[in-house]
Amino acid sequence: MPLKEQFTITGADGKIIFGDYTIDDRIENKGLIIFIHGFKGFKDWGAHHLVASFFAENGYPYLKFNLSHSGVTAEKPADVTDMEAFASNTFSKELFDIDAVLNYAAQKFNALQMILIGHSRGGGLAILKAAADSRISKLITWSSISDFSSLWKKEQEAEWMEMGKIYVENARTKEKMPLNSTLLEDLDQNREKLDILNAAEQVNVPWLILHGDDDVNVDFSVAQQLAQKQLKAKIQKIEGANHVYGASHPYTSASLPAHLQQVCGKTLAFLNE
Repeated sequence: MPLKEQFTITGADGKIIFGDYTIDDRIENKGLIIFIHGFKGFKDWGAHHLVASFFAENGYPYLKFNLSHSGVTAEKPADVTDMEAFASNTFSKELFDIDAVLNYAAQKFNALQMILIGHSRGGGLAILKAAADSRISKLITWSSISDFSSLWKKEQEAEWMEMGKIYVENARTKEKMPLNSTLLEDLDQNREKLDILNAAEQVNVPWLILHGDDDVNVDFSVAQQLAQKQLKAKIQKIEGANHVYGASHPYTSASLPAHLQQVCGKTLAFLNE
């Protein structure tokens, strides 16, 4: 059985990043996977623990972490409850966090190549990082976005700036979650640095794009858009799969959902090439 170890490091604005890594010491390790969760996501969402075990058992230690402003606390690790932190998040803060995690991982696993996997908004962040950071050896994106502003409606922006915040719904709990206008300001002020499609053109490491063709959150055409920007990337469709590949939260089964099993299998095959 792979072992899971917890860690904490300091992230953006001095907030704590809670993380863990799953490793199997009985086998030779081929590279370290660092997983970046998406919007309203967190490291212990759904079947992430099963994904971690799958890769660790196949020679890839798996590190996952909560972005510092994810709104997930030490007291309640299985839900977004710190709405103040969630509201004050920005994409620049998330990139700061990812850099902090990479620095930690480079020190902890200094002999291993670092591989990024990003889901949804985490995919966009992973693309930015892989394009800019020479420590990344491979990139895999699952259901990735291609533009941060696709996460809200354009017509919301004027009111957002005027009111200082907007609310997004948590589909599972129906709770209204606040987003401060600093998120929008950060995107406006750092358009070049946060341009995912531009970064996609700059990616020069092996890249696998996986996306379900029944994804109502991020359409499959977004995966095609990313692949057109980086012709060396491999794109594979997961037939019939939704945005989270059949997972849900909480996830109580001991085995991966069929579509997520496919995603893990295709990712492993790509890593082993």
